[in-house]
Amino acid sequence: MTLEIIIGPMFSGKTSELIRLVEREVYAKKKGAIFKIDFDKRYSEMQVVTHNGLRYDAYSISSTDEGVRRVEEVAESGGLDAIGVDEVNFFPRSIVGLLDRLAGARRVIACGLNLDFRAEPFPTTMELAARADRVRYLSAVCVVCGQEATRTQRLLAGKPAPRDSPLIVVGGKDMYEPRCRACYVSPS
Repeated sequence: MTLEIIIGPMFSGKTSELIRLVEREVYAKKKGAIFKIDFDKRYSEMQVVTHNGLRYDAYSISSTDEGVRRVEEVAESGGLDAIGVDEVNFFPRSIVGLLDRLAGARRVIACGLNLDFRAEPFPTTMELAARADRVRYLSAVCVVCGQEATRTQRLLAGKPAPRDSPLIVVGGKDMYEPRCRACYVSPS
């Protein structure tokens, strides 16, 4: 079958595209499910939810090797034809090998951030992109100049977050902005 990944900055429509693709499979009378990271409770504990309110039921799993095994267990025991994984950048690297294997018998679609707030690649996302049959790269709109945005700016009190800030902080429009290369401010 296939392994697809959707990558880009925040607010580029990655989760919307993931939901759309899984819904298409379900519409075609195939069994599909989406998995999300359990600490992303911005909008719902048991659904993936886009920033503009689109929702889809999801399995909420931990960001551990045990959580990765849970994805495999549900995929196999549930006879899933299509698997979606939201925010793959938050999962351990062991998810890459699993999704690559599962794609041998079903459609696997993952989405994740291309770069962290420091403009450094997320290893899990990039390794999965290297193994994918199809990569969909989405961009957002820069909130500063209106050009194509490929980066995610984390803000603290309206200013770029310092470089030593924690790598993973779940948030929305209150903490993050899509920015183009020129408007992105590298953390000091």
